[in-house]
Amino acid sequence: MAELTLPVLLAVLQEMFGPVLFWAIVAGSLATTLAFLWLLIRDRGLRGAVLVRAELWAPVGGFGAVLFVQHLTNSSFADIGGPVDVVVLLGIAAIGAIGATLVAYVGAELRKGRKGE
Repeated sequence: MAELTLPVLLAVLQEMFGPVLFWAIVAGSLATTLAFLWLLIRDRGLRGAVLVRAELWAPVGGFGAVLFVQHLTNSSFADIGGPVDVVVLLGIAAIGAIGATLVAYVGAELRKGRKGE
């Protein structure tokens, strides 16, 4: 692998997660992002109280993402070997935290409905 291109990255991720799980993650991420954008347009902005409550799910999502990837790669915290591993681990946790916050925000807003309802 001389260079990392988008097709190579997709092939690696699909091999790592399996095709069904990989595309389910992609579809879920896309659906959550589109729902979040729709809510931003519908409500003309973020609702602070709902966002703060949704952010409480961030640590759960971050830790869950790290455990999920460690399970898939058959690794543990003892396998962290250097600074690059820590950076990758923090990146995975950040992505999981952002994802959990978005899912919690979208879920809370969809349950609640429009402003004034």
